[in-house]
Amino acid sequence: MQRSTIRTWFLIHKWTSIVCTAFLLMLCLTGLPLIFHDEIDALTEETPAYGMPGVGSSGEAPGLRPLDEMLAKALAARPGEVPVFMAFDNDQPSMTITTAPRPDSPASDMTIQLLDRSTGEKTGAVDEDGVMHFILQLHTDMFLGLPGMLFLGLMGLFFVIAIVSGVVLYAPFMRKLDFGTLRTSRSTRLKWLDYHNLLGIVALAWMTVVGATGVINALATPIFQYWQRTELAEMTKAYAGDDAVTPDRYGSIDAAMAAARESMTGYNPQFIAFPGGGFSSQHHYAIFFQGGTPLTERLLTSALVDAETGTFTDARPMPWYTKMLALSQPLHFGDYGGLPLKILWAILTLFTTIILGSGLYLWLGKRRSGTDALVREVESGGTIVPAE
Repeated sequence: MQRSTIRTWFLIHKWTSIVCTAFLLMLCLTGLPLIFHDEIDALTEETPAYGMPGVGSSGEAPGLRPLDEMLAKALAARPGEVPVFMAFDNDQPSMTITTAPRPDSPASDMTIQLLDRSTGEKTGAVDEDGVMHFILQLHTDMFLGLPGMLFLGLMGLFFVIAIVSGVVLYAPFMRKLDFGTLRTSRSTRLKWLDYHNLLGIVALAWMTVVGATGVINALATPIFQYWQRTELAEMTKAYAGDDAVTPDRYGSIDAAMAAARESMTGYNPQFIAFPGGGFSSQHHYAIFFQGGTPLTERLLTSALVDAETGTFTDARPMPWYTKMLALSQPLHFGDYGGLPLKILWAILTLFTTIILGSGLYLWLGKRRSGTDALVREVESGGTIVPAE
C-alpha cells in the first residue's frame, strides 16, 4: 500500500474516531446495564402474584378475561384518554395497555398500565422516572427525541467507518509483528498502541455488529413512517378519503382479535396498535402477530381489522426493512442467547471502552508526533521511523 493511500486511511480513522469517541464512551457505559435490564428488573421489582401463572395473555386459555373488559379498566383509570397500544406476554397473563390524550400523542404523554388478564386487576404501571428508564433514554436519544436518535445513529456510522479504516491500517502495521504482540517494555505509547490494536482486532466482528445494529435502531422511527406511507397505505387504499374512526366509534377488540386469528393460525398476537397512531392507519386495529420459534417471534405479521365494523381487511408479513430492524434490536443488546451471551456482550463492551480510551490517549500523543511520522510507522510495519 502506498504512503498516500495509508495517509488517507489514517486520516479517515483519526477523524471518524475523534468525532464519535465521546458519544461511544457514553453509549458503552449506558449500554452495559441495559444488557442486563431483565436481570436488574427482576432484582429490583416485585413480581406480581398472577391468578393463572404460566398462562400467556396472548393465548385463548379459558379463564382469561375479555380484552374489551381489560381495556375498559385501563380507560377507567385514565379518564379522558384514548387507547394507543395493547401488548401481550406469551409466558404470563400479564399485559400492558398504553393510553394517551390523543392517538398520536408523543411518547412522553403516554401512560403504560400493567394488568393481569387472568384476574382483570391492575398490577402496576411502568415507572418512567426510574434509573433504568433514565439510562435507556440517555442511550437511545439523549432526551432529544428523534433528532437525538438520528444524531447517535450518525455517531454509530462514524464508528463503523472508524472500524473499517482501522482494519485497513492493521494489515500493513502488523506486517512485521506477530499477532498479539504487546511491547510492554517499550514506551507507554507503544504499549497502549498494541493494546488498542489487539483488542480492536479481537472485538472486530462484535463492534461491527453492534455499531451497525445501533445505526439501524436509530432509524426505527423513519423506518415505520416509511412503512406507513407505503406498505400500510397499500393495504388500506380502499379507505383512502374516508374520515378517521374516532375512539367513540371503536368496535369490540375481542371481535377484531377473533377475526384476525382466523387468518393467523399458529401465531400469537404481540401487540395491538389502535387507529391514528404511528403503527396503524386511521381506520384499523393493527394486530401484530409473531411466530412460535426464537427467530420467527421477532418477525412480525400485521393483520388489519376495521376498527368500527370488526371486518378483517388484510394481513401481510412486515417488509424486509422492518424485519432488519426487528432482528437488529435483540442483536444489539445480546438478547438472543440468554445470560451467557449477555456476559459475553458485557465483556466485549468493556473491551470497546478500553479501545476507545486508548484511542483517545494515542490521539493526544499523536499530536506531538505528527501525522507524517505516524503514517511512516504504519508503512514500515510498526517500526518507529525517525522524522524525515
